[in-house]
Amino acid sequence: MANTKTVCVPLLGGIDAAYQMPQEYNPSKPTVVLVHAFTTSSELYRDQFDDPELAKNMNLIAIELLGHGQTRTAHEHWTYWDTAKMNLQVLDALQVDRAFVLGTSQGGWVTVLMALLGPEKIMGIIPMGTSMDAESERSRQLHCWDGPTIISGFVKQWASSLATPHFEPDDVYCDALIDIGFNQVSPEVRDFWRQTIKSNYQGDEGRRRIRMAAINLAERGALHLRLPDVQCPVLWLHGTKDAVYSVANAMEEIQLFTHAPSADLVTVDGGAHFLNCSHPAEVNQALLRFVNQYK
Repeated sequence: MANTKTVCVPLLGGIDAAYQMPQEYNPSKPTVVLVHAFTTSSELYRDQFDDPELAKNMNLIAIELLGHGQTRTAHEHWTYWDTAKMNLQVLDALQVDRAFVLGTSQGGWVTVLMALLGPEKIMGIIPMGTSMDAESERSRQLHCWDGPTIISGFVKQWASSLATPHFEPDDVYCDALIDIGFNQVSPEVRDFWRQTIKSNYQGDEGRRRIRMAAINLAERGALHLRLPDVQCPVLWLHGTKDAVYSVANAMEEIQLFTHAPSADLVTVDGGAHFLNCSHPAEVNQALLRFVNQYK
C-alpha cells in the first residue's frame, strides 16, 4: 500500500481542506486531482494510490470535498461550485500551476466546474459514472436513478431541531451507498466503508455536514448550457453496470462538449458506479494514456 499522508491546508473563508498524496509532490511530473463520490472520502482512490505505474508517471492528489472526509468549513451552507473553488485554492496552496482532474459521480460533476472556473489551470478532465444534468425527469427517462426521491428521504431523516451528539449514519444508509456504488463487495470492503462513513459523520456537526452534502446532490442544477465553455480535453469513463447513471445519458451528454479539443466516451463492460474501484486496471490505464497524450 502506498505511503499516503493526509494533510489539511487552511484556506480563505474559514476552510480547512483535507487531501491525500501518496508521495512527495514532484513538479517535474503532471498532476492529477482525484475527486471522490458522495459521502465517501479520498480513500475511494486507494487502488489508484497503490498503482506503481501511476506513481511513476504522475502526482496524485485526492482532495476531500466540502462536507466530506476531514475537510471542514465555518459555513453550514455551501455548493458544488464552492467545492470546485476550494479545490483550485488547494492547488494554488501547493503551487501546482496546471493539473488534470478525475472524478467519480459527484466528483465527475466537480471536474467540469473546475474546468469552467479555472480554464488556465485545468489541462483535461476525466468524469466517471456521472451526469451533467440535474436530477431531472429527462435523466430518469434515460434510466438514471430517481435521485430526489432517494436523497430527500435521508435529508429529512438527518434534520433535527435538537442537538444530536450521538449521531452517526446507520447501517441502512451505509449499505445503500455501498450497494449502489460497488454493486458487489467483499465483507471486508463493506466493513471498511461502514466504519469510514460513520467515523466521518459523528455528532451534531457530522449530521449537519452529511445533510448539506445530500442537499447539494439532490438540488444541483444542470450544466448542459455551460458544457460548450469547457475548453480542455474530456475523457468520460462509464461502467455498463452503473446503478445510478446510464450509458444512454452519457452518450447524449458527451456530445455537449462542443468546444473541447476532444470529447470521448469510453464504456467499461461490467463496470459499477464507482468504476475506479470495480475496474481499477481499466481506469488506471485510461488515465495514464490520457495524461501522457495531453501533458
